[in-house]
Amino acid sequence: MKRKVKAVSVALAGMLLLAGCGSKESSGSTEKTGTEKEYKVGISQFAPHPSLDAATNGFKKALEDKGLKVSYDEQNAQADMNNTQTIANNFVGDKVDLIFANATPSATAALNATKDIPIVFTSVTDPVGAGLVKSFDKPGQNITGTTDNHPDATKKTISFITDEVKAKKVGVIYNSGEQNSEVQVKQVKKLLEEKGAKLVDVSVANTSEVKQAAESLAGRVDAIYIPTDNTVVTALDAVIAVANNKKIPLFVGELDSMKKGAVAASGFSYFDLGYQSGLMATDILTGKKKPSEIPVELPKGLKLVINKKAAEAQGLKVKDEWSKLGEFYDGK
Repeated sequence: MKRKVKAVSVALAGMLLLAGCGSKESSGSTEKTGTEKEYKVGISQFAPHPSLDAATNGFKKALEDKGLKVSYDEQNAQADMNNTQTIANNFVGDKVDLIFANATPSATAALNATKDIPIVFTSVTDPVGAGLVKSFDKPGQNITGTTDNHPDATKKTISFITDEVKAKKVGVIYNSGEQNSEVQVKQVKKLLEEKGAKLVDVSVANTSEVKQAAESLAGRVDAIYIPTDNTVVTALDAVIAVANNKKIPLFVGELDSMKKGAVAASGFSYFDLGYQSGLMATDILTGKKKPSEIPVELPKGLKLVINKKAAEAQGLKVKDEWSKLGEFYDGK
């Protein structure tokens, strides 16, 4: 009788030990790789241009680095506001686990479509003004993300335009239908007025109007500044061509556009910004945090970068002392 009890006790202990090992291994796998579940993520990108593309790539890289198994439904609205709502509604109908909204129109459409599915945005200039979040610290029920409006970025660029280029009249091309652009144009106007300079703004409704808008500024301005306007940046090549032909120094609101052929920009990596959003999405998908518990984040690594080749093409003599204000772009 005693032997039987002892045998059962040993067997039971062995079973408990195996169960304990199995539990520990499973827990470790979940924490490190998250491979126990495949998540479905809808990506709504407002327009095809380098900065938004980089942000999307950064977002996906963050989820990959965290070991999540994800299937993506990646959609691009081609800078059409109507498309953003269709895309968002389709994501809701497909019951995706999370929506990644790249740019203000896409984020607005996503929030209009659902108050239940988690939304993580990026490349949004004014999330509070756009009605996406209540505040940076307390974003809301099902939405959070990253803003691309660093408080010092535009200020540094405008200071360079007025102090180094000595521009007194600065042209701005933007789509008045983009809330993020309206905010930036008001900011630029205020900064220029503080420097004793004047804003000359031209509004466009779509990409086909951008070249004509740029040409209309020739002879009227000393420089052109393009904010992070999705419509205009999508057609930036047309603005660069006019700037080179008419010798008008062109400045932009982000580094990717600067590399294409603008004199300078004060900005950051949109890949890194998307990556920040991806880390937020990881916490949400794995149940560590709710969107309402994650504050909206600012971009990191702000810097002024000057494109020597573009400056010379647009009639500016590059000064060695500019290296003290920022760094020179070497074409890479």
